[in-house]
Amino acid sequence: MKIKVGDKLPRAELFYLDQSNDAKKIDILDLCKNDKAIILGMPGAFTKTCSTIHLPGYIKNYDLALKKGVSKILCISVNDPNVMKAWGENQNTGNKIFMVGDPFLQFTKAIGAEVDKSEKGLGVRSNRYTMLVENGQVKKVEEEKETASCELSAAENFLNSI
Repeated sequence: MKIKVGDKLPRAELFYLDQSNDAKKIDILDLCKNDKAIILGMPGAFTKTCSTIHLPGYIKNYDLALKKGVSKILCISVNDPNVMKAWGENQNTGNKIFMVGDPFLQFTKAIGAEVDKSEKGLGVRSNRYTMLVENGQVKKVEEEKETASCELSAAENFLNSI
């Protein structure tokens, strides 16, 4: 991962579905402006570790994140916005986590988090990470060495370290 603590987030367009189910573009910088945000980088929606550990951990620990001053949690995966919305509904993220897609890997590649999982039939994905950002500046980032692992980036470990 090439983005480091102290770096500013790069401009990158992400996609989400609004309440009318219309696909909308939004820049990551606009999402994080004037916020203390946590960004969850996920290899793929509905995948095993993402759906059983990483995302559910932040749903369960949402109140702890708020106590730590976090005002927004974003979940980014290299899926399209339809899949991200369906996954959010499946995981009951409600208003706790903003589900946003990076289908063209614009953000993922800009921060150096892309990983080739073609041998497993997945293509190029994002590595698993959790990042704390304040006003667009990286304050903390934890990246897993393997996408199947969720220890450094897990909610309890990450939130207790900030």
